[in-house]
Amino acid sequence: MARSFILWLHGRGDSGPANEPIKNLFTSPEFRNTVWSFPSAPPNPVTFYNGAISPSWFDIHEVPITADSPKDEISLVKAVENVHKMIDKEIAAGTNPNNIFVCGFSQGGALTLASVLLYPKTLGGGAVISGWVPFNPSLIDQISPDAKRTPILWLHGMDDERVLFKAGLAGPPLLENAGISCEFKPYPGLTHTIISEEFEYLESWIKTRLQCSS
Repeated sequence: MARSFILWLHGRGDSGPANEPIKNLFTSPEFRNTVWSFPSAPPNPVTFYNGAISPSWFDIHEVPITADSPKDEISLVKAVENVHKMIDKEIAAGTNPNNIFVCGFSQGGALTLASVLLYPKTLGGGAVISGWVPFNPSLIDQISPDAKRTPILWLHGMDDERVLFKAGLAGPPLLENAGISCEFKPYPGLTHTIISEEFEYLESWIKTRLQCSS
């Protein structure tokens, strides 16, 4: 297998190192040449928490997050730029963009979505786990034809109390109307967390695309 790269973006209040054990769940031989990266969000004031400083990729104005929650695109775009620098660095190291995958949970899932859609090249894929659309529909016009070819996987618990299921459900139609492939997989009874079945499905989803692009 060719070299591949998986960038994992954690949720608000978490850290990259705390998520590193995730890579041990991907046991298929296709991942032997995979480089993993688990960056940590910088400390930022979060509006919903009365301006308290917390590890946060961008600002959040309300929780639970609904399909109509306010979007803070200024802080989002700054976060996206930082993710793009990580991707650029990996491509410069010799990794084919088709073998680069960005995955994220909760706020990290929202950032994943924005990052892959605003990246100028086609990537292997983006996985949004219990995330939401963190930008206004007008941002769709900024998505390049190459970025529209990046496939999106969206996993969401139907009993999510932090990022409501309807917030996740609103994403795929928006993407598909823009010509972006999005597979949405609901998990009945699941709250705002990740379970082994999601990791197993994600591993299979990435593995299939690694085989196609290596």
